[in-house]
Amino acid sequence: MGGIRMSKKEFIKEILKKLNQGMTFEEAKNELVKTIGSIESEELFQIEQEIINEGVSTDEIKRFCNVHALLFEGMFENKITDIDNTSHPINLFKAENREIEKRVDLIRKSLEEKNFVEVKKILEQLYQLKLHYDKKEQILFAYLEKKGFYGPSKVMWGKDNDIREMLKNAIDNFSESTQYIDKYLTPFLDEVISMVFKEENILFPTTIEKFSQKEWVEVFKQMANAGFVFITPPQEAFEVLDIEKKNVHLSFEDGYVKLPTGKLSLRELNFLLDSLPIDITFIDRDDKVKYFSNSNDRIFLRTPSIIGREVRNCHPPQSLDAVNKVIEDLKNGVKKSHDFWINMKGHLIYIRYFPVRDEFDNFLGILEVTEDVTEIKKLEGEKRLV
Repeated sequence: MGGIRMSKKEFIKEILKKLNQGMTFEEAKNELVKTIGSIESEELFQIEQEIINEGVSTDEIKRFCNVHALLFEGMFENKITDIDNTSHPINLFKAENREIEKRVDLIRKSLEEKNFVEVKKILEQLYQLKLHYDKKEQILFAYLEKKGFYGPSKVMWGKDNDIREMLKNAIDNFSESTQYIDKYLTPFLDEVISMVFKEENILFPTTIEKFSQKEWVEVFKQMANAGFVFITPPQEAFEVLDIEKKNVHLSFEDGYVKLPTGKLSLRELNFLLDSLPIDITFIDRDDKVKYFSNSNDRIFLRTPSIIGREVRNCHPPQSLDAVNKVIEDLKNGVKKSHDFWINMKGHLIYIRYFPVRDEFDNFLGILEVTEDVTEIKKLEGEKRLV
């Protein structure tokens, strides 16, 4: 086993060299899959750790993560896009539906037994079906719309919202009366089962017909990131999340900043940051101010003169001990955040500090977020978009 693993490691290192010499990622993927074939994810992580231990550069490690992702994806595509495989996204959606049906059946059985404690318990569990609907609406509908197919998002989304509202009413108005069962509970349960039928006989067959192999891979990745309802996530989900975390692609091309979740022009990015309903300031790993947002109604004054200034010099001497503690705690991972709040001219100001780390958990700096929460504290009840 050791000899086999070593040969795989040497081959992967050879691919890294070829990438440096101009080989495309697609060519690298084809060669990896052809030569190595199948490799356990744990074994791949061991090879990665060995290469890191050999003292390779950060850039080289990042290239390895790209190779890791390519190799994994080459094997992953065939598995995830096989409709007969339990890890295919549609089969995961169906597995969630089976669990939803079980809970509906348990509620009906508990009603027959007049076990209302159990009815309420399972009804509250069904609150999770909202995530099932969210994934359908935000992932499946989005890919269908890209193909000019808007039917499901126009009709089914409306029914999903009806079910969400029915669930809320069933929980909020819970009682043991016949009137409650007839008005709130039974209609809700019937609609949930009806939606399962619509998904599996209309929506899912449509996606199977229209989605490409590459799109199914993306659907699975996004489902893994969103989470699963009532089912144990497949092992591939954990592997995907780990790969995605370590395989962050950032670039600047044709005037656009390309990020993992979209791309923005510099102009859009600048005004987007300045439009945030919060003030942000970024202090780099050397404890120097590197950036601040510049909205018209900033809470605390910031001027370009502070760029490059040591952050400790931006605070009065009385605050120095507190500033040092925040910096050290966040830099060393002692705390995930620090927060403070003050009253200023009749407003409650909330100030938070967060560590910023890269995909390898390297410390990059500290983000300060300042927000006027005066009006937020007054909020009560609900104000919905619809």
